[in-house]
Amino acid sequence: MADVLGRTVLHRDRYARVWGLGDRKAAAAMTPTLVLMEDDPSLPLTYAAFTTSSTSSLPSTLSVASRAPFSPPEFQENGPHYSVNLGHVLPPSLEDANAGEEQGTSLLLPVSWQRMNHDEGLTDTSLAPEIVVLTDALQLASQPGKLPLALLTLKHRFPGALLWTPGLGGPDNVGVLASMGVDVFDLARCREAEANGVLLTAMGPRLPLQHEETSLEAQAYHFMKALDEVRSSVEHGTLRGLAEKQSLSSPRLVEHLRRHQALMREREGNLASHQPATTEFPCYSSSALVDPLVEDWERFMTHDYEAPEKVRDVMIFLPCSARKPYRLSKSHGQFFRAIASTGCHEVMMTSPLGLVPRDLEDVWPAANYDVPVTGDWSSEELARVRRMLTSLVERFGYKRIINHTNMDLDFLHIDVVDTRHGQGATHFDALQRLSEAVKAAVADFGLRNQKNNQRLKEQFMSIARKTTGTDAWLEQLSVKGKLPRWRLEHNGTQMAVWSIDRNGFSFSRAAIDWLHEHNALRVVHLKEDAAWRGDVFSQMVERFDTSIRLGDDLRILQNGEVIGLARAVAHGWEWGGTPGTLAKSHQRKKKA
Repeated sequence: MADVLGRTVLHRDRYARVWGLGDRKAAAAMTPTLVLMEDDPSLPLTYAAFTTSSTSSLPSTLSVASRAPFSPPEFQENGPHYSVNLGHVLPPSLEDANAGEEQGTSLLLPVSWQRMNHDEGLTDTSLAPEIVVLTDALQLASQPGKLPLALLTLKHRFPGALLWTPGLGGPDNVGVLASMGVDVFDLARCREAEANGVLLTAMGPRLPLQHEETSLEAQAYHFMKALDEVRSSVEHGTLRGLAEKQSLSSPRLVEHLRRHQALMREREGNLASHQPATTEFPCYSSSALVDPLVEDWERFMTHDYEAPEKVRDVMIFLPCSARKPYRLSKSHGQFFRAIASTGCHEVMMTSPLGLVPRDLEDVWPAANYDVPVTGDWSSEELARVRRMLTSLVERFGYKRIINHTNMDLDFLHIDVVDTRHGQGATHFDALQRLSEAVKAAVADFGLRNQKNNQRLKEQFMSIARKTTGTDAWLEQLSVKGKLPRWRLEHNGTQMAVWSIDRNGFSFSRAAIDWLHEHNALRVVHLKEDAAWRGDVFSQMVERFDTSIRLGDDLRILQNGEVIGLARAVAHGWEWGGTPGTLAKSHQRKKKA
């Protein structure tokens, strides 16, 4: 395997990844990283994994060399080393023209906008570059929509490659570009800043203070600190916030980020279905309203969500709380005491998600979002709530809504009982009116309280519809145990437990055939001769569901037979060729 790049994903956040380079057990360097050009300062390997050079002759040749032993299996000599013909690149504006002289093809793959539109060789499924160079990235960045489209197209086509955008990156945009999938950067813009006597920082270019230098070394220092911020953000799932902050330094960056998010919404397999209970989804600005995760939640609620059947007569419309899940908050404890019934459907009004039903308050992102509570609602926030409420009422036919928010629900044209009357949600009189309204609804519609285990089962079935694709596997199960370990059993056999750490189900070995029988979970097919001993790797996979989400439980099939369950640690877009672990083994059948 000499002169190939050993690499494995250490952390991921949507399209951003931190790659470990070299031995996967002890990475010698990581991304995002810099590639050093001639006369660049000799930066630590931690921040600069590669060097590059190009010839001045035509056709030009681009070379990239590793600064450490990255090639398996020995990892002894510096490598790999790449060299490729750059060809003749026409401006992106001439996309309909053909340059005639094609760019070369190797493990170092140069790609231009023109090549993406004309070279059918890029569709060859055997093509597996290790580094992709978007040669005209700088030109694409100045044309509306082209840079985000090119980057996303390349990420989906070559998910196992590092992506380099020459001349485009800097400490002021590395967060934005990393969120769009860029892995490799250079100091070209830092050189430009040095020449102009400007300091390029993480928050944008600025004039230096008296004690500051604008030398290339000083510029590189700011770039290295920016790389640290990106790596930490990817590891902790906060890159979205960093990218938003950086984008505000340039209207072009805002445009790139918004177009990238719009493209994300058109693609599948780039979001998470589960996150640890400790993971936060910060929603501190209005930009959260157009985040792909938020719009995905609205799409699910308006088209796929199914309210529990036994509570579809009356909806109790409640405000949210800062604490998640809501039921643990002081205000919702007061609501529970006032309502004193389990025969109604409780739905919370919140931003930016719009609506969160009580039965889904434990799942991602409803259990994890954090938003400043001001009491003021923008027109966009109210519009989302109206759309979602209208959908619920039309699809499930509620006969009455008990409205314990300050929102005017006249647009619904059904029986609405307002209980706030301008008072706070926990005001004594407001809670009294809430209690009386629920008692009246119970009497008017003959509502019955549900037994706790039945109510829990309805909740788990609602969660199952969202996270496993169906609730059919739960219909014959019973809920046993108590917090924090609810068990789901079939005739005394445990099929799953509810994990509060993961906010999801953890399945037993006995559930493998049961889930398969009920067609639950997304499916991955292994190659006929693949030996599945531990994790799932790309070279083992014959075909897969492209809509796989990070955190999904998966059914693993081989030769048409289900052989076990695994848990996705990579998004669906990565499964077409990303080296390293794609899914962790969760349960496997015993060999006969």
